[in-house]
Amino acid sequence: MRFEGFGEGALEFFDGLRADNSKAYWGDNLALYQEHVRAPMEALLAELEPEFATGFGKGKVFRPYRDVRFSADKSPYKTHCGAVIEQGRGSGAYYVEVGADGMLVAGGCYHTESDQLARFRTAVDADIHGERLRALLAALVGQGFEIAGETLKSRPRGFATDHPRLDLLRHRTLYAFRAWESDDILYERACLDRVRQSWVAVCELNQWCADHIGVTEKKRR
Repeated sequence: MRFEGFGEGALEFFDGLRADNSKAYWGDNLALYQEHVRAPMEALLAELEPEFATGFGKGKVFRPYRDVRFSADKSPYKTHCGAVIEQGRGSGAYYVEVGADGMLVAGGCYHTESDQLARFRTAVDADIHGERLRALLAALVGQGFEIAGETLKSRPRGFATDHPRLDLLRHRTLYAFRAWESDDILYERACLDRVRQSWVAVCELNQWCADHIGVTEKKRR
C-alpha cells in the first residue's frame, strides 16, 4: 500500500486512549487504530525500507502493548505507534513514532548491554572516534535535532575527571531526535519526505553506532 499520510482519526484515537487507557476503549476503537494508525505506519515503513534497511538492518512496527511487569503504571497500551529499522538494539536505529503529541523521528543508540557500553566508551575515549562523534552530534543540533539519552550522574570508572569528552562518556544511550506537533503534513504524503530527510540526517550517527557499538554478544535470556 502506498503511504498517503496518517488517517485523520489517528490523533483522535490517541487522545481517546490517553484519556481511557483500557481494554474496553481499545476494543471499541480497534478498527480506527488499524485504518488510521497501523496501516499507514506499515506503508510508511515499507516504502522506506529499501533505502534504509539494505545493508543495515530490518524494519518492524512495534506492538501496541506496554511491558508493565516492572512498572508502577499498569496502563496496558502505548499512547503512540512506533516503527524502527535496526540490526539489533544499540547498534544504531532509524526510528519514527506518531502519537497523541504528534510525530517524532530519531536515530542512534537506544539501549546498551554491558559489552556494547564498554565498546562505546572505548570509542569515545579514542580521539579520532570520540571527536568524530562530537562533530556528528554538533551537526545534528545545527539541523534542529535534540540530543538525548540515559546518562550517569558521575563519571564512569576508569576515566579522568578532566577527560575532554567526559560529557559523552557519561552516556549509557545516545540518540538524536526531532519532534513535530500535529500539523497538516502528518496527514499527507509529504510526511514520508519529513521522515526520509530526518533519517538521512542521522545516517552517519547510525553508522558510527554500528561501527563502534555493534550488536550485543550476550545471549538473550
